[in-house]
Amino acid sequence: MVLLLGLVHLLYTFRGRRLHPRDADLEARMRDAPLVMTRRTTMWRAWIGFNASHSFGAMSFGAIYGYLSLAHGALLLRSPFLLSAGVAILAGYAFLCWRYFFRAPLRWILIAAALYLAGLVASAY
Repeated sequence: MVLLLGLVHLLYTFRGRRLHPRDADLEARMRDAPLVMTRRTTMWRAWIGFNASHSFGAMSFGAIYGYLSLAHGALLLRSPFLLSAGVAILAGYAFLCWRYFFRAPLRWILIAAALYLAGLVASAY
């Protein structure tokens, strides 16, 4: 589920206008505004880069935990570090969605987190 969210986010980053501001003047200003830390990039290029790297993070989480659960389930379930990292990452995404994003990603992340936790509970029995 998180892998799919990351893929959709990456698609929206580079195709269409879903992640563009509604205000065309704002987008134009972002394209022309360099960052304080460097004049080598603009706010727009940073925006695209941040969105793409965010997508890669979600896709990596989904791919790695999906692979571990399917191919090395016993390893995953015996590793307190991996299990805790999974919970922490999902909780972090949920917080970011709640605080900064809109409701659709939050719903999907909460569903993913509930399924993750349900899998942990089911594996204990």
